[in-house]
Amino acid sequence: MSELTQVLRHVLPVEDPNVLVGHTTGDDAAVYRMTDDRALVVTADFFTPIVDDPYDFGRIAATNALSDIYAMGATPLFVLNLVGFPRDLLGDGILDEILRGGSDVTRSIGVPTLGGHSIDDAEPKYGLVAVGEVHPGRMVTNAGAKPGDVLVLTKPLGSGVIATAIKQGEAPDDVITTAVEVMVTLNAGAAEAMRNAGVISGTDVTGFGLLGHLHNLLRASGVAATLRSSDVPLISGARELVEAGHVPGGTKRNLEDLAESVSFADSVDDFSRTLLGDAQTSGGLLMCVSPDAVDALLLDLEGRSPVAAVIGEVVEGTAGRISVE
Repeated sequence: MSELTQVLRHVLPVEDPNVLVGHTTGDDAAVYRMTDDRALVVTADFFTPIVDDPYDFGRIAATNALSDIYAMGATPLFVLNLVGFPRDLLGDGILDEILRGGSDVTRSIGVPTLGGHSIDDAEPKYGLVAVGEVHPGRMVTNAGAKPGDVLVLTKPLGSGVIATAIKQGEAPDDVITTAVEVMVTLNAGAAEAMRNAGVISGTDVTGFGLLGHLHNLLRASGVAATLRSSDVPLISGARELVEAGHVPGGTKRNLEDLAESVSFADSVDDFSRTLLGDAQTSGGLLMCVSPDAVDALLLDLEGRSPVAAVIGEVVEGTAGRISVE
């Protein structure tokens, strides 16, 4: 996160009044107003394989890219493929399976793939440019969280730890199956429930981990938060893999970057701290919900997301500060 911040300092601020969301707030996607009631939401996301099965990799990568659209409260319109793949392996059918997985995800929600771009690359990479639409007055951003808002999370944590264990050949099959199912679950239903609840501040949980994305949201909103570690859901088997030493480098960097912004109670052990900072792929939505809308939201989320967990509250305090109990 700190390295990215250093790089982005060279990107000049945008003065176009139609740019509703740019890079300065660390939001999930860019938003550009076209008319008073229509705005484009645009994002790009791609990465190297995190599972062995190419079809599952394609599904995960596509679901992950679309998540940024849903996190902004938007509806996806179309996508473009982004592919890096070794030319000498094109005849092996691996890329076919990756693209089939991605296409099955986008086709399931009626979103067309209108093209894309590919390069010859020794290390496979896949993802999407995703373009969506939102009413400018109803978009969900990092800014806007208020003291008293309740924090609700819609997917369990642990995909980064599990992906690392997969690469090391140490992840049990049942844990892999569960993790893949979580990662290929679209945030479409959760986003609809979020809109129904009138949420204006939220994000999805991906590479910066729960703590990192929450920190960005709180900083943009000028508030702090209290998080209850015991209430944060985990993918089955993730904690055991952390205890066995399978911790991604990105997770370690997340925790190092947040050392000055997060305080842990003595009761929160090192394994829990690791999972709270775990670099996720295709994680859930993290919503800041008005207290009077929480019960209706939780009911609306039933059957729409893997979990619907109340994990903490937004409070007054130093912008970006997180206290973990």
